[in-house]
Formats: sequence, structure tokens, C-alpha cells
Amino acid sequence: MDNTGYCGESFNSLQSGTSDEDMVEITGATLDFSSTDDVPPLDRDYGSGGSYGVGNGPNGVPKLMDLLDEPVPGVGTYEDFNTIDWVREKSKDRDRHREIATKSKESTLALMKSISDAFSGWLLMLLVGLMAGALAGGIDISAHWMTDLKEGVCLNGFWFNHEHCCWNSNETTFQERDKCPNWKSWAELIVGTNDGPFAYIMNYLMYVCWALLFSFLAVSLVRAFAPYACGSGIPEIKTILSGFIIRGYLGKWTLMIKTITLVLAVSSGLSLGKEGPLVHVACCCGNILCHLFTKYRRNEAKRREVLSAAAAVGVSVAFGAPIGGVLFSLEEVSYYFPLKTLWRSFFAALVAAFTLRSINPFGNSRLVLFYVEFHSPWHLLELIPFILLGIFGGIWGAFFIRANIAWCRRRKTTRLGHYPVLEVLVVTAVTALLAFPNSYTRMSTSELISELFNDCGLLDSSQLCNYANVSVTKISSDALPDRPAGPDVYTAMWQLSLALVFKMLITVVTFGMKVPSGLFIPSMAVGAIAGRLLGVGMEQLAYYHHDWVIFRGWCSPGADCITPGLYAMVGAAACLGGVTRMTVSLVVIMFELTGGLEYIVPLMAATMTSKWVADALGREGIYEAHIRLNGYPFLESKEEFSHKTLAMDVMRPRRSDPPLSVITQDGMSVEEVESLIAETSYSGFPVVVSHESQRLVGFVQRRDLVISIENARKRQEGVVSASRIFFTEYTPPQPPNSPPPLKLRGIMDLSPFTVTDHTAMDIVVDIFRKLGLRQCLVTHNGRLLGIITKKDILKHMAQMANRDPDSILFN
Repeated sequence: MDNTGYCGESFNSLQSGTSDEDMVEITGATLDFSSTDDVPPLDRDYGSGGSYGVGNGPNGVPKLMDLLDEPVPGVGTYEDFNTIDWVREKSKDRDRHREIATKSKESTLALMKSISDAFSGWLLMLLVGLMAGALAGGIDISAHWMTDLKEGVCLNGFWFNHEHCCWNSNETTFQERDKCPNWKSWAELIVGTNDGPFAYIMNYLMYVCWALLFSFLAVSLVRAFAPYACGSGIPEIKTILSGFIIRGYLGKWTLMIKTITLVLAVSSGLSLGKEGPLVHVACCCGNILCHLFTKYRRNEAKRREVLSAAAAVGVSVAFGAPIGGVLFSLEEVSYYFPLKTLWRSFFAALVAAFTLRSINPFGNSRLVLFYVEFHSPWHLLELIPFILLGIFGGIWGAFFIRANIAWCRRRKTTRLGHYPVLEVLVVTAVTALLAFPNSYTRMSTSELISELFNDCGLLDSSQLCNYANVSVTKISSDALPDRPAGPDVYTAMWQLSLALVFKMLITVVTFGMKVPSGLFIPSMAVGAIAGRLLGVGMEQLAYYHHDWVIFRGWCSPGADCITPGLYAMVGAAACLGGVTRMTVSLVVIMFELTGGLEYIVPLMAATMTSKWVADALGREGIYEAHIRLNGYPFLESKEEFSHKTLAMDVMRPRRSDPPLSVITQDGMSVEEVESLIAETSYSGFPVVVSHESQRLVGFVQRRDLVISIENARKRQEGVVSASRIFFTEYTPPQPPNSPPPLKLRGIMDLSPFTVTDHTAMDIVVDIFRKLGLRQCLVTHNGRLLGIITKKDILKHMAQMANRDPDSILFN
């Protein structure tokens, strides 16, 4: 990506400039490099203010001003698709904090500003929690209403969903709570009756038409206004939190379109969930609100602390699990998570959960649709079926990841990816046509999970609870004894078996389409179906064969031994763990969903078994696999580097390459530096004493160099191509008639990280991971030999794993 010409490379040209990470296609989206939604706009009016650099001293000798005397707008910022320098950002924040602490001792006003600065982080967390909680409540209410709209409409008011419509009816019985005169199916409105084949066909047709309309609107809005709004967003957020910059990904348009299209996509009946996209929505809220506070707006590392807390908020409102959200952010998405961020994440998740609870989107005083409570204890021998569910979850997770990545790769490399709207419509049509005949696939996935988690009581009218009546001497208020399954239960088992196969196959092609799509709910649905099937099977075994060795002693006739809903919950956790490889956070989320501490051991057993089995079949979770598929520059902390290579084997230049491009500290003119920038595409240059000695002085970023030179040309007279550039502390005397020099020591990093050429690469990889470096210089006996960038490490690791090294950052 070498530039063909320079001519004083302008600040605007940096928008399409180059970087050490080069440019990436984000899940096939059309990139808009002019978008600066998620970065503070740079002040490009260089004409205002004092003079830059120099004036004439006595005897006509140019007088020099250090760059540090007046900070140049744009210096220290990053281009799009660049990795931030964590060390520099943290150093900037420490300097800022030190300055505020020093000034706070001088006056009362400065002390108040210091207190305000310390409090701003908590205020920002409060605003993020309120905004994300309000948006999540609106999404839940809208999605519930639009899902029911596919089946009918309320005569009292079209804005009521089915459940709320029937609440107001006096003619609704408890056994037939879903049937009320105020709610009319489309067949009743159009044909006049809800019985007969013609009415069934009319309802079928309206269901498919509404699904196609919702999905068409979703994909069209994403394609037209916010290409970044597609997918779950978690792979990209993990990459951003690791230090990568993707401008616009967390911007205003992305937030607006993702919120609207998420409702449409979920309502269309596609096999996707809203939980993953809610993390993206919450991070957009956090990023936008960062612009209200200077210390977060101007510091990329501080902003990522806010985004880590926002990810916790997203899971908090998605599952009603504030503690699980904090642990999810810590375990799954965050790259840098100090203790201060842990406290603030907890506070933000608490505020978000409180806001959502105040809105009460489901009308049941719960934060999620499938909240359940179990009262029956479990027995130690039940760990065997729980572990079997864990094995199933691990196998399903590994299968899903391989199949989905293969399908997404096919989408990227064939003509299939050129027709995103057609693909979404075809998948929606197939989903709707196959889903409608089966009541368990026709209902929304959240309602399905709620049905499967349900512990059957006396008043339940569900097919799954239609057991044969037996006479019992005592019925507990909390639980019913195990009973023989009735004909409806066997019918439900066949329907659930078909639903299981359908969900397993259709989710593979749905995840990754150009609509907002989460993976948590579909994965949980697969596991919940498998768990409920196993649970009912165990329940019937215990009823008919209670004298078997495995049931003897703890499962007597007339006792409530097996809870099928518990098996569904354990299966849901196992499958979600197999796909995402979450462990601790997943168990806590499921515990918060059920409110029962006694079921933590079954959940832990199934989740760990699922992770072990899935790791044995493939090391990557779904998000890591998508990061690698899209070529994002993400250095996975869980992946071990076990190869015995040295820094000299990875550094550039290689033996056959031209020598390393460097800048001397006092011997180059503006024209020579501009030529060097024009002829190369590097993101920065080492500064050395001289070409002969190659003794390292520091490192200067390409962007800072270009902006500083252009700023000097605009704001001071006399800077020409022949002007000398100095990175030294003291400028040597200049000839009387020479053009004014430029002193750019202020933009140079005086302490770049260096390693020797014989440093083992596993140590270098650890340094990059733990310090978040962009580049590291390689020396030998104090002389500069080469440079290692993050891209070099990723390419080397891909090569060592027998993968295509050019797939990094170029997909």
C-alpha cells in the first residue's frame, strides 16, 4: 500500500492512509472512512492561536520553539484501523491526573475541578446504565408486540400484544388464558372464522408475509444506513477492547439502526437472539456518552475501560443478571480490566437492571421472559445425566462452530455474499415455512425456553404438562409427584425432537447474516430442548422403574424425584458453554435466572464438561473463530505460544529485505522526511543518532510526523523543503541565512520498548499481550536491527499453526 506521491501529505489524506495493521473488511460491510462517530473530531483550524515553532532572533538567526510549548491538534491521536498504544495512553492519563492533583492544592476552584474529575467516572456509569436499560426495555416491549403481530391483532388497541390484550378481558379462563374475544387472529379478521383448512392457510400466509416484511426492513436498513449494525458485535467489541480502532462501529447511526433492526430481526422469527446485540447497543451508549467527559473523550485507554463496563451492562439487561454481566465482561470480552473498572461495571450493571425493572417490559416483575424457580432438590446420581448433557453441549458447540465458520467463509468467498438481502429473505422464508406447523418453533425462542424451563404445576395447561391423573394422598404446594405421561406429552416429545433438528440446522446459516443476530438464545434453545427430552425420559424411567438400583432409596412411588425443567436449564447452559466456552460467568447468569443456589453444582458440572469436550474437538469459541475469519488483529490471551523461535526470526527487515527505514535525530531535511513517508507505508519510524551508528534515540509515529510538518508549514513562515528537522534536546547553531528549522522532539517517544535479537518469541508475545504494544524495536549490542509489530506476531503465529499468514488483517 505504498503511496505514489506525497507533496506534503495532508491531514485529510490520512483518512485513506496506511497503518501497521493495514485495512480490514468488517464482516463484508462497506466501510465509510469519513465517519467519525466514535472519535472526537480533530480541530483542523491550525490558523488560530499563537505562532508555531520559530521566529527570528537577533542577527537573523532563526529562533526555535519546542513543539511542547503549543500542543498541535491531532498529534497523539490514531487513524482508523490502527492499534492504540496502551503504554502511551496510560502515561498521558497519569500526567493529566498528576497535573490536576498539583493544581488542586492551589485554589478552591481547582479543588472542585479535581473532585468533579474524580466523580465523572461514576456519573458516566450512571448515564450508561440508565440509557442502556431504557433502550433494552423498549426493545423487549417492541419485539414482544411485533412477534405477536404475525399471528393476530388486539381489537382494544393494536399496540397491545397477545398477553396484555387478554389481561383486560373478563371472559378469559385460566385454562384457556390465551383465548379471549379481544384478540383476533388474521383468519378471524379476514375470513371470519379460525377453524378449518382455509383459516389455517390464511394464518400460515400472514405469518410468512409478516416475517418476510420484518426481515426485509431489517436488512435494508442495515445495508443503507449502518453496515456495522449486522451480526452480534461481540467479536468486533473484543477486538476494539484489545486496542483496535474501528471508527463508526460504536457511533450514533450504528446505535440507532441496531436498536430498530434488532426488534425487526427478532420479530421476524429468525433463529437468533437479542442478547449479543444488546452488548453492542450498550457499548454504543458508553462510547457516545464518553464524549461528554474530556478525560474519556481524549484518551483511548480510558474509553476502553468504559466500554468494558458497558459490555457488562449489556448482559445485565439481556438476562437480568448484573453479577453475571460483570463476570462476562471480565471473562469473555475485556482485554484490560483493572479493579476500578470492576467496581464501576458493577454499579453500571446495577443501575441498568434497576432501570429495566422499573420499565417492567414483560409485566411479570422480572427482567427476562423465562425466569423460573425450582423447588425440588436434585440427587447425586442425577449428575450422570447432567454430565451427558454437558457432553452433548460440547459436541454441539464444536459442530456449530465448524459448520457456521464454513458457511460464513463460503459467504465471503462466493457470490452468495453479494446478495445479502436475497439471502436474508430466503432464510426467513424457509424458517417461517418450516416453523409455523410446529407450535414449538412457531413461538418466539424466548417463549420456547420459558416453556421448557417451566416446572409443571396443577394449573399448567401446556402440552408438556398434560400428564395422566393419578390419585395421590398428599400434594405439595410446590411440586407434584412423578406421573405417567399422557398422549399430549408424547406428541410434545415428537414436536420437540423435530424442533431440535430444525433449530440445530437453521441456526448455522442464520448467525452471520446481515441483520443483528445474537447466539445466546438459539444455543440455549437447542440445549433446553435436549435437556427437556432427557428430563421427561428420566422422569418416566423413575415412575415405571423406581425399583431399579439407580432409583432405589431416593425415588419412591408418589415422590417428586425428577424435575424436567431443571434438565432443560442444565442443557441450555451446556450448549451455550460449548459454543462460547464461557464457564464462571455462564453459571452465575443461569443461577441469577433461576434464583436457586442449590442448582449451582449441576450447572458447574455440565458447563465444565461442555468446555472440556468442546476444547478437545476445537480450541476456539465462536467469537474467537469469527475474529480469525475476519482477520481482526486480536492477540488471544488464552492461546499459548509454544514454539522455540527468536525475535530475529520474526522481526523486519528480513535478510532479503531492504534496510530498515529510519530517521536521524539531526541530519534530515523536511524534503527527505517527506520522501521517506511517501515511499513507505509504515506507521512509524525509529529515530537514530546516525545511519552509520544506528544507535537508537526514540520512535516517532507517522501520523504525528505528517500533522506536525503540515502544521508547521501553515503556521510559520519560512519552513521550506530545505528546513532541517531536529529531534535533539538542544539545537545546534544554524547558518545565518538558513531556513528556520523544525524541532520535533516533543512528538518522539523517548522510551520505546526494545528487546534483543536473541529474546525468545514467547516472551515477546507475552510483552505484547500484557502491555498492549503496537511495536517493539529489536537491538543487538545497542544497535538497532529491526522492528516487530503486532501484525508480524499474528502472521508468525498463523504460520506456526499452518494457517495462511496473509489472512491476518487482509480478509
